[in-house]
Amino acid sequence: MPATAECPCRSGKTLEACCGPYLAGLPAPTAEALMRSRYSAFSTGDIDYLRETLLPSTRDDFNREEVEAWAKNSTWTGLEIRGTEAGQPGDSEGVVEFVARFSMNGKPMTHHETSRFAHQDGRWYYVDGTLGARPRSGPKTGRNEPCPCGSGKKYKKCHGASV
Repeated sequence: MPATAECPCRSGKTLEACCGPYLAGLPAPTAEALMRSRYSAFSTGDIDYLRETLLPSTRDDFNREEVEAWAKNSTWTGLEIRGTEAGQPGDSEGVVEFVARFSMNGKPMTHHETSRFAHQDGRWYYVDGTLGARPRSGPKTGRNEPCPCGSGKKYKKCHGASV
């Protein structure tokens, strides 16, 4: 893929200005940048990069044949970052929730994951992930409590009505 082509992660930047330097060996500066570059590695079939960006203590579980089959038998069509927590320079951990879109055998598919990352020895690494959205944090609003939107209505008559 030419360096001037649009980056597979769909950041709107060229591969050269986005994930290319990380795929070439530079450390990603944030957990999100590592997530984007891992998506780009799936898209370009860079299986070695996917293994090298795993936390070293988890690499024994890496199934190269399975990952390679998934990467090469899929057409990668987009990445949506749903949210991040920490994962910035100076942090030791980070979380990225994302949806990866791809098609396999002509069928559109999604992979929705909340991933954990760790920063060790000057590099970000993928630790593990949980399928689906990140569990909601914070107190749950009861049906008969005032709606948190400030309307003055009970939650069940306002935003709770659509739940």
